[in-house]
Amino acid sequence: MTPPSSSSSSSSSSSTLLPRVEIESAPHPTAAVIWLHGLGADGHDFAALVPELDLRGCPPIRFVFPHAPQMPVTVNGGYVMPAWYDILGTDLVSRQDAAGIGHSARAISALVAHEVARGIDYRHIVLAGFSQGCAMALHTGLRLPHTLAGVMALSGYLPLADTLAAERHPANAHTPIFMAHGTQDPVVLPARGEASRQLLTSLGYAVQWHSYPMGHSVHPQEVADVSAFLQRVLGPGQEGA
Repeated sequence: MTPPSSSSSSSSSSSTLLPRVEIESAPHPTAAVIWLHGLGADGHDFAALVPELDLRGCPPIRFVFPHAPQMPVTVNGGYVMPAWYDILGTDLVSRQDAAGIGHSARAISALVAHEVARGIDYRHIVLAGFSQGCAMALHTGLRLPHTLAGVMALSGYLPLADTLAAERHPANAHTPIFMAHGTQDPVVLPARGEASRQLLTSLGYAVQWHSYPMGHSVHPQEVADVSAFLQRVLGPGQEGA
């Protein structure tokens, strides 16, 4: 197997795109995974996970790990850190930064469009995220007017849940959703993830749910399950169904 190649990009094709780390599992990728980090992290956070994934049966994949912008975060006393949107309260949902979520959703959608411009079909793109990045993957992916291969939602929740039914796009009504959560997560409580899962299921989404004996982190079995999901949605003959 050809070793993954990596690069950092901030303005190689457009200065308006989010800066990002890119890793290709093999030359000439025909699929892409856009993976969004959590609050306070950056695009390097999950890049090290790529060599651990079992991608047998998958086409060459370009993994894109964008860096969130720096902003003050209210729940952390206004400390400036990488964030996809402001967190206004510890329960995550009673007060939400709708404007910030919308701004990041547009930036993430631009990255998806950039991969299409580079020759990768929407149906061969997976949108993934951890924690706050998970929230953005769900929010953006289910509103996107183009069918994706899948959405991976790790240790997070569905933001602005009360607007999803009105704002969702039918293009991704049947897109597979991989949701994973730690049973001992002290940051995004398991009940928050479960509530998001239940809402998505009630709206007819195909949710594959996994829970692991962990906190706010990644479990070895989760890595294997993520690998299986990518093999399923990006493998030969798959077009997001």
